[in-house]
Amino acid sequence: MNTLQLSITGMTCGGCVNSVQNVLAALPGVQSVTVTLDPGQASVVYDPARIEPAALAQAVIDAGFGVTG
Repeated sequence: MNTLQLSITGMTCGGCVNSVQNVLAALPGVQSVTVTLDPGQASVVYDPARIEPAALAQAVIDAGFGVTG
């Protein structure tokens, strides 16, 4: 398992945090997700054989948020 830290923009409330967490947790190969509002970050533990970091970032963007870094 690998851990990826994503810097997320556009989250303004707890509902945003839940949305990002749910989107990431639903992806294949994701073992666990921790999302914080301040700072806007997601820590994702995932199986690199099942999903790539770019796909994790794209899922956040598709949910309407930004990913920096």
